[in-house]
Amino acid sequence: MVLRVSGRNARFQQWKALLGNRTKRQRHGEFLVQGVRPITMAIEHGWQIRELLYDTSAPLSGWAREALDKVPAENFAVSRELMHDLGGKADTVPELLAVVALPEDTLRRIPVGPAMLTVVFDRPTSPGNIGTLVRSADAFGAVGVIVTGHAADVYDPKAVRASTGSLFALPVVRVPSHQAVLSWVADVRAGGIDMSIIGADERGTLDAAEYDFTQPTLTLIGNETNGLSSGWREACDQFVRIPMFGSASSLNAATAASVVLYESARQRTAATRQ
Repeated sequence: MVLRVSGRNARFQQWKALLGNRTKRQRHGEFLVQGVRPITMAIEHGWQIRELLYDTSAPLSGWAREALDKVPAENFAVSRELMHDLGGKADTVPELLAVVALPEDTLRRIPVGPAMLTVVFDRPTSPGNIGTLVRSADAFGAVGVIVTGHAADVYDPKAVRASTGSLFALPVVRVPSHQAVLSWVADVRAGGIDMSIIGADERGTLDAAEYDFTQPTLTLIGNETNGLSSGWREACDQFVRIPMFGSASSLNAATAASVVLYESARQRTAATRQ
């Protein structure tokens, strides 16, 4: 059964709230996903799609028709004006939007193994930086991302868009403080995996290329302004830096993470070729 929404009724207001209200996302346990690739990745990776919204004013593409046919979700035919309002872009109207259930925030979602590389982003303030870091972590072979402390929301539309779908391919877990992560690390070590904790810091004692990223590693990226918290700094086994030669004094946090993750991927690829 297809339900039609052409006015700004209670259902529309709920969708709108999912875009701009973190508390409402958490209370309802769902978030609104915009964009062909993010929706495709959510479907391909088995996320629970609760609702699909489609534009009633134009013929649907084969991709949109296939999604509506194969995904067991409640379908809503929504007016073009309302789809534009929910789409997040001034110059385009999305043909499809998805309401997706939030996954559980548990570190059990992160796979544990002898070559695991996991990234912690400590207290990020920018949802765009979260999405960019998740995208890089996915691209360079990390097994999961952990966002700690008082942080921007992983499921903010800006974070979801910036991840370009990688949010759905990689476990991303929100954890209130570093203590819970350190307890998880202790369990990983007790299971026989000697995971090291490495902090990225401009005053680090090693260049990133000098650290052995082929071993199990928890890589820490600090807040955009203040860096790593004192609790995380005390937990680090080593600090690594990114060599810089120009006039810039520092890198954007997500950019710094991408550089370190690339170095990790480079080392791991080289090791498999030996």
